[in-house]
Amino acid sequence: MTTAAVQPKARSSAHPHDDAPDTSAEFEKIAELPDGPRKEALRQQVVEAWIPMADRLAGQYRNRGESMEDLRQVAALGLVKAVNRYDPERGSAFESFAVPTVVGEIKRHFRDHLWALHVPRRVQELRNRVRAAHRELSHSLDDRAPDIEEIADRTGLSEEDVRTGVGALDSFSPLSLDAPLTGADDGYALRDTLGEQEPAYDRVVDREAVRSGLCRLPERERRILYMRFFCDMTQSRIAEQLGISQMHVSRLLNRTCSHLCEQATSDSG
Repeated sequence: MTTAAVQPKARSSAHPHDDAPDTSAEFEKIAELPDGPRKEALRQQVVEAWIPMADRLAGQYRNRGESMEDLRQVAALGLVKAVNRYDPERGSAFESFAVPTVVGEIKRHFRDHLWALHVPRRVQELRNRVRAAHRELSHSLDDRAPDIEEIADRTGLSEEDVRTGVGALDSFSPLSLDAPLTGADDGYALRDTLGEQEPAYDRVVDREAVRSGLCRLPERERRILYMRFFCDMTQSRIAEQLGISQMHVSRLLNRTCSHLCEQATSDSG
């Protein structure tokens, strides 16, 4: 069966999609056909006829951090979903169903794929409202950016919500850790402000854990530990100082350290 070429609709008034094709007959045929190659081919024909509209919708989102080619592909995906889901028996025109479907697909793409950080849906919505109000107010103010209070008045949001939205404005492209700080003339970068793990904290915990056990050790064992770990003396030199064998020093060190470790572990449990 050969399907006639899809023709543009004849319209008597201006419309954003004046060249939209009349595909009502094709959709009726799609609804009648069983699943198979003929049905898919007809759907593909309808998609191709409506691609110009999808491209125009994609163009409304240019300059937002995504290439036009990628936006067109996302819009085309939304159009395919609209064609597959459209039911002509509901009585609404296809474009009234397709436009929100395509736009929703584009917005979903921005939400799910372009945020460099995970941002909750509510914060994303606040960002969009703050961004729109900032643009509107920037055109009416005299060469200055609107402040928090002015944006709150325009959007009806609380100042706290406006600050949350402002904080999310750069979430698509976060600042590099190597970026120099504003006003820093000595190459001081953002990464220089970040804290690091302090190894001394672990040593404080370890010392406190063995403190009580050390106090209960016999004088000779405490002296051996002091010479070995605080004076950095070798076992042979400790043996000379105490008048005992190096092997005896080694056994005392191992036994004392094991005893302290067991005691510290049992006390912490």
